[in-house]
Amino acid sequence: MDDTDWHSASALLRLSAQLVDGIQDGMARRGFTDVRPVHGFLFATVSSGPTTATDIATQLQVTKQAAAQLISYLIERGYLTKETSDIDRRIQLIDLTTRGRACTQAARASAEDCVEVWREQLSRKNFDALVTSLGILAGPGRLRPSW
Repeated sequence: MDDTDWHSASALLRLSAQLVDGIQDGMARRGFTDVRPVHGFLFATVSSGPTTATDIATQLQVTKQAAAQLISYLIERGYLTKETSDIDRRIQLIDLTTRGRACTQAARASAEDCVEVWREQLSRKNFDALVTSLGILAGPGRLRPSW
């Protein structure tokens, strides 16, 4: 990796950290002071519909025990529910509560605030090129932590 590659990679990491920090700050301003970035990745997994703890663990690339701890934390704070599946009584489905949906909406609004700052810092042409380039490089897929 030459210096240009390293500078590009480190700039992207700094931009990512800026986004995570901005979302976290925006969440706190919106009254969600008890959630952390890892919870956001869990919310992103559950926001597409009820899922299992095993699926959450797989998506977050953590152990089932770690996923269970995250889920319990969020259930205790009113963000998630856990209910037995109507199809298979052995399966426990994790879903967002009204508070959990409000939290995901606050996270999205916080992310949009961060992107708006970038939009203001760049010319329209450069911002549009950034959006296009990120879409090409990132491709489709679910959000997940990079650990």
